[in-house]
Amino acid sequence: MTGLDLSSPVAVVGTGTMGQGIAQVALVAGHPVRLYDAVPGRAQEAAAAIGGRLDRLVAKGRLGAADRDAARARLTPADSLAALADCGLVVEAVLERLDVKQRLFGELEEIVAEDCLLATNTSSLSVTAIGGALRHPGRFVGLHFFNPAPLLPLVEVVSGFATDFTSATRAYETARAWGKTPVACADTPGFIVNRIARPFYAEAFAVYEAQAAEPATVDAVLRESGGFRMGAFELTDLIGQDVNESVTHSVWQSFFQDVRFTPSLAQRRLVESGRLGRKTGRGWYDHADDAERPEPHTADQERPPAHVVVEGDLGPAAELLTLIREAGIEVRAEDENEGTRLVLPSGGQLALADGQTSVEFSDVVYFDLAFDYRKATRVAVSASKDTAPRTLAEAVGLFQALGKDVSVIGDVPGMIVARTVARIIDLAHDAVAKGVATEEDIDTAMRLGVNYPLGPFEWCRRLPRGWAYDLLEELHERDPSGRYAPSLALYRHSFATDQREGTA
Repeated sequence: MTGLDLSSPVAVVGTGTMGQGIAQVALVAGHPVRLYDAVPGRAQEAAAAIGGRLDRLVAKGRLGAADRDAARARLTPADSLAALADCGLVVEAVLERLDVKQRLFGELEEIVAEDCLLATNTSSLSVTAIGGALRHPGRFVGLHFFNPAPLLPLVEVVSGFATDFTSATRAYETARAWGKTPVACADTPGFIVNRIARPFYAEAFAVYEAQAAEPATVDAVLRESGGFRMGAFELTDLIGQDVNESVTHSVWQSFFQDVRFTPSLAQRRLVESGRLGRKTGRGWYDHADDAERPEPHTADQERPPAHVVVEGDLGPAAELLTLIREAGIEVRAEDENEGTRLVLPSGGQLALADGQTSVEFSDVVYFDLAFDYRKATRVAVSASKDTAPRTLAEAVGLFQALGKDVSVIGDVPGMIVARTVARIIDLAHDAVAKGVATEEDIDTAMRLGVNYPLGPFEWCRRLPRGWAYDLLEELHERDPSGRYAPSLALYRHSFATDQREGTA
């Protein structure tokens, strides 16, 4: 099945930033476009704004002048919904209220032809509920664009409970014909991106609430060690704290207050105080022109250890052994010993974050997971109050000898990157098991929708089988609220073809 024919007009209802963006995408793709807004004069203003953006594309050499003129000729402000009667697709981008959207589509159903595809750009409401009151809900689908729609490639094509396969396929192919990268998903709270991305924010906020690290340090570790484009605090300041919290709250409520999606009290206080991020001048950070950006914690220079003893297999951190040798530090192997740690000259140990805490052991420093230890410019380490100062100094000096900045954070299980990645992997497996989307579409959505360095399943394939499950099990033991309880889907993945010793 192919997408919408180019001769078929596309209507966009709602002319805010997202509505204008969607209209521009359809227009540049070659469709006649009708713009409608319930507020008189808004459609004309939006058409003028889109024309201005087309002019800027010409000035940047991204669009020819003739193509711009043709696109402008295809753009028509509409004075009433009745003017959309001959459209083959109507995309709604109005207020995020269920009653408003239901009423709109009820009116549209009386106007457009029976073969017209009706679509909502909702990011937080149920597609099934919006289309539930329609006489023909089979032609109703979600087309969730990401802002700014002309620039971001991802479109989540959401099938409601009553959506026909042919309608979903037609919407999918239309998005692809518009130059977008569509992914198919079922109607679930948060769809793909807003469901699976929750731990990225939640775990950063949890580390902050535990007073283990300040926002600037958490963000630096996520960027420089985790490989994420932005940290959670700076990203939510960009999105808007009210917007981000609203999505989190919506997903949490839609999953019947599932503890895995519990909103952050610290973020609630930020919203209550009116510190919404860049748009108000202050959020987690001060965005005034003369404000100084806080620096992440970076440890003072320490002397590196003369040697380390490696016990067992460092797993995801195995590349560190090569880097340590390249730095001129002797690596001694004790293959007969079990474990996944380095023993320092002081006798203290350095171990990859595994969901346990330093306070549980006599002299252990933990270090965080990195996307790529060779490319990482920062590594986080954690220790308890009982950790010997010399052990911590040797651990810091070791990573500094590898050319890394070192952030010392509080003794929180799973640290920052490790617990975040493990939870994202878990939610992704759970989503596939429940028919939300395929592994491939989830990886695509998370890379393109929120710029993750890898999709959850790509991360999973880089890590030892069972790594995420084991880390979450340890976290769950220390926080039995259910927040970290690994899903049955992750359990099956970890053990179904696992070659661990032992039998059931």
